[in-house]
Amino acid sequence: MKGRFIAFEGCEGAGKSTQMRLLSEYLTARGVPHILTREPGGGHISESIRNIILDGKNREMTDECEALLYAAARVQHLSDTVKPALERGETVLCDRYIFSSFAYQGYGRGLSLGFLKAINAYAIENFMPDVTLFLDIPSSNAFDRKHGADPQDRMEQAGEAFHKRVYEGYRALLRDYSEQIAAIDCSGTKYETSAKIVQCLVSRGFIG
Repeated sequence: MKGRFIAFEGCEGAGKSTQMRLLSEYLTARGVPHILTREPGGGHISESIRNIILDGKNREMTDECEALLYAAARVQHLSDTVKPALERGETVLCDRYIFSSFAYQGYGRGLSLGFLKAINAYAIENFMPDVTLFLDIPSSNAFDRKHGADPQDRMEQAGEAFHKRVYEGYRALLRDYSEQIAAIDCSGTKYETSAKIVQCLVSRGFIG
C-alpha cells in the first residue's frame, strides 16, 4: 500500500511548522499513520547538507552550488525517509520540497527552471507530492510574524527584494501547476488556517 505525500510550501515565517503540527494532531486523533520531515534535512546526511546551505558564514556560496546542494539533500532524503514511509503506507508531511527550489533558486536567485528541473529529475520523475499546500502570505507579512529574519540563517538574510521575488515566484508556480498546488489563505488565525487545510485535503480525498 502506497502512502500519501503532502508537501508544505511558503515564505519564511508563513507558519509551515505550525500547520504541519496541527495536521499531525488531526491525523493522530484519527489513527492515520504518518511522519513529519523537512527539506533540506530528514536524515543524517541531508541534515549535514542543510547546515552547510544555511550557515550564515557561507556567503561566498554560488547560486548554482546552493541549488545543487538542495538537490543532493533531496535525493538522500527521499532514500532515507520519504520512500520507506510511503512504502509502509504512511502519510508523509514534508516542510518544503521541489517547488521551494523553483521559487527560491529559480525566481529568487534567477537560475533557469530548466536547470533546476534537470538537477532534480530523480525527484520530479519518481516522487512528486500528491498535493503541495502553499501557505499564501506575502513575505513581508510572514517576516513580521516571526519578528524579522534570523541573523544566523543565510537564506533568511538574503534581503527583502529576494524574498519578494520568491513570493511572486510561488504565485507564478501556483498558476503553472494549478492541479498540483493548492493555495491556502493563512491571513487568519492558525486554527482557521488549519481548518482550511483539512477541508482542502478532505475535498481531494486524501484524508477522511
